[in-house]
Amino acid sequence: MGQRLAGKTAIIVGAGQTPGETIGNGRAMAVLFAREGATVMCVDRHLHSAEETVKMIADEGGQAFSFEADVTKSIDCAAIAREAVARLKRIDILVNNVGAGRGDAPPHAIEEEAWDRIMDINLKSMAMTIRHVLPIMRSQKSGAILNISSLAAIAGHHMVTYEVSKMAVNRLTTVVASGNAKHGVRCNAIMPGLLDTPMAITGIAAASGKSADTLRAERNARVPMGFMGSAWDTAYAALFLCSDEARFITGAILPVDGGTSVTIG
Repeated sequence: MGQRLAGKTAIIVGAGQTPGETIGNGRAMAVLFAREGATVMCVDRHLHSAEETVKMIADEGGQAFSFEADVTKSIDCAAIAREAVARLKRIDILVNNVGAGRGDAPPHAIEEEAWDRIMDINLKSMAMTIRHVLPIMRSQKSGAILNISSLAAIAGHHMVTYEVSKMAVNRLTTVVASGNAKHGVRCNAIMPGLLDTPMAITGIAAASGKSADTLRAERNARVPMGFMGSAWDTAYAALFLCSDEARFITGAILPVDGGTSVTIG
């Protein structure tokens, strides 16, 4: 274990994961942050999944606890902040990692229910967790917020709600960054590209009818570096941005994508 986050407290929202062969972004970040010395509050809508993450951390000798919340509800986001302060006394790091795209469609076919649900999960949730955690960080005169966006914000494939929601996450990030730098609070975002995670592989394979191996081969071929990243690539980027090593970085939107974004335009 390292010490890059020694003594820090961190909330990871979406610290559970979709079942699958590999590890997801939220779980990887929670495990890595704990390895680096942080005490981690693992938040998820599915408590059992957050508890699995906590067990992984505990088995490695780290410090973590679980908390159940539906972050599309402001009342639950307020409860996250209250519980964090009660148990941790301060909040050094907030990572927003929830996201969904089920039911999305091109602009001519999107249904209102799908639009509202995806926007609530992908955008409203981040706005509300920030709404309730930010006053605490401002009072501390310190804090690091990280939003997990997506390369789909700038390089999508006609899934209108997911793409628009992720671009809005990028703008939310810069608004929070610009308005809170003077209060000692930083806010950055990561745009993961094509990753081999349960949400991406298991979910898309099931929806498309393709085998996981076929899907992996297709996705690998789309990445300039020739292979997909993993959740650990997201996690190590997150570790840097949430650590004091990034103390002079705020408002950054970092692609973690194997070079895909540089081929756009």
